[in-house]
Amino acid sequence: MRLSQILYSQGFGTRRLCNGLIYNDEVKVNGEVVDDPDAEFDPKGFVFEVSGKTWPFYEKALILLNKPSGYECSQKPKHHPSVMSLLPGPLRERNVQPVGRLDEDTTGLLLLTDDGSLIHKLTSPKHHVPKVYEARCKHPLTDEQVQRLLDGVELREPDAPAHYKPEPARAEGAERVDEHLLRLTLIEGKYHQVKRMVAAVGNRVEALHRPQFGALTIPADLPPGGWIWIADPAQISH
Repeated sequence: MRLSQILYSQGFGTRRLCNGLIYNDEVKVNGEVVDDPDAEFDPKGFVFEVSGKTWPFYEKALILLNKPSGYECSQKPKHHPSVMSLLPGPLRERNVQPVGRLDEDTTGLLLLTDDGSLIHKLTSPKHHVPKVYEARCKHPLTDEQVQRLLDGVELREPDAPAHYKPEPARAEGAERVDEHLLRLTLIEGKYHQVKRMVAAVGNRVEALHRPQFGALTIPADLPPGGWIWIADPAQISH
């Protein structure tokens, strides 16, 4: 695989920018500057340096994005920009997809990948991957409301048959951080689940943030709209 293709596939910018990095002696392989964009390398296990920073080659993309408010988790958004617009073109061309979805007005940790089997594993309730949410609620939270979220509430789907009785939606963890701030841990990902669960116990979510997905948290220095590579999916469960 040509060196310029490797840089492009890893999200270093347009093909012109990748060639510029190489021509400007910003790229090293095995400690030596490589100034030929057409130099061929085996990408498997390939490690290179760009501007003094070491990068491994990622055959599959796994991206952690600090999602800001005002973006839809869709490649074909209806009312707001897509989260894909926050990623460089090379990553969009890899057809990365969100691992689950966050509402347009929800902020926080969003994973994106081009690995379909990983998406299934991380979103299936049977794998019990926890997601932590922080909900700012309109009314003061009560002990009763928190307990009901742990016990389970019924979330009836609008198009469900009248005789259909869904399984209660339960929080794996629920705690009142302060009078209006609720921290919920879920392993499911139903449509508007946090908002609907809070509404079911007589309150209302006014702001929602996801700080954690599995064992991953948002780095303190990653601003809204920023993204980083996740080198190993196993990091999510550690």
